[in-house]
Amino acid sequence: MSGDLLTPLWRAGPTPSFSLAQWSLLISQARQSRLLARLAVRLQDRGELAAVPEAPRRHLQGALAAAERQRHQVSWELDRLRVALAGLEGPVVLLKGGAYAAAGLPPARGRLFGDLDFMVPRAQLPQVEAALLAGGWAHEPLDPYDDRYYRRWMHEIPPFKHVWRHTWLDVHHTITPPTSRYAVDAGALFAAALPVPGLPWVSVLSPCDMVLHGATHLMLDGELPHGLRDLLDLDDLLRHFSAAHPGFWPALAGRAAELGLGPLLMRALRQLARITGTAVPPADAPAFARLGQPGALAEALLSRVVRPVHPSCDDSLTRAARQHWYLRAHLLRMPAAQLAGHLARKAWMRARTRLDRPAETAPQAPE
Repeated sequence: MSGDLLTPLWRAGPTPSFSLAQWSLLISQARQSRLLARLAVRLQDRGELAAVPEAPRRHLQGALAAAERQRHQVSWELDRLRVALAGLEGPVVLLKGGAYAAAGLPPARGRLFGDLDFMVPRAQLPQVEAALLAGGWAHEPLDPYDDRYYRRWMHEIPPFKHVWRHTWLDVHHTITPPTSRYAVDAGALFAAALPVPGLPWVSVLSPCDMVLHGATHLMLDGELPHGLRDLLDLDDLLRHFSAAHPGFWPALAGRAAELGLGPLLMRALRQLARITGTAVPPADAPAFARLGQPGALAEALLSRVVRPVHPSCDDSLTRAARQHWYLRAHLLRMPAAQLAGHLARKAWMRARTRLDRPAETAPQAPE
């Protein structure tokens, strides 16, 4: 028994009738994709959770409880971050899940959080890093090359882990690597950021920039372990912002062109139209068509890569598609010559680690 049971549940129409074996597979696919609580929320909103058989329903209800606990933990972690950065004069902009939670946006419902991401101006990174170190966060040990790689070429510095709470922070200074062919002017993002009611010390990206960041993160992440979750985040944002803000769609097309992110947005929109049915309104289609159309190969690859990362969803081409997408995404993040040197260095380090690892002691023959 195999096949993607999870993705079709985000299309219009009633939830299919599953056997217990299919429910077991669906629960496994959703858990691997970090979408179990999100699935429970969807079934709850549709009035279908109570009709789920008892065994899978317990997993779904447990995931809802875990997501609610994490929501409280995120609120506490944001408060601790506020204390740590109290002396910082510049802007602090929450990104991704932390932004959704702080601003009360739909993707926060049923979301499991791996870390908190925020963005500060690059010139303030030394002050922020010092404040976090003083507040109890620390960098995990890194090879000197990896540390330089983050600081010189990436859009973030090495991640922080709190020494007691073991929570993670990612500190960004923009949303794409400076070496990327889609490098973004961070000043434009800060200028358009919006305050969060009740949290005067922090901001979030504007609606258009939040959608563009989600699409950019999805397209430039070479491994896409949670690609389906990130697409569904985008779907929630598009539905919410287009209903709340008249003129959102043409504004999104204009902002994508201004920041040079049109091709990445179009790839994400094509996948959403396929998976959830969310599509650009016909009146705005010409503006989006001018952003560029994804090539057939990229679209076919991405449609495989964003499947749930689960053996039941793989076929003979899935592994090849993921490897190709990994290289493709990295080529978008850095020039080819730089990428070749980087990947060669990483391969050499992995080989050296294997050689340096002590050999297992052979079992002794019985005397």
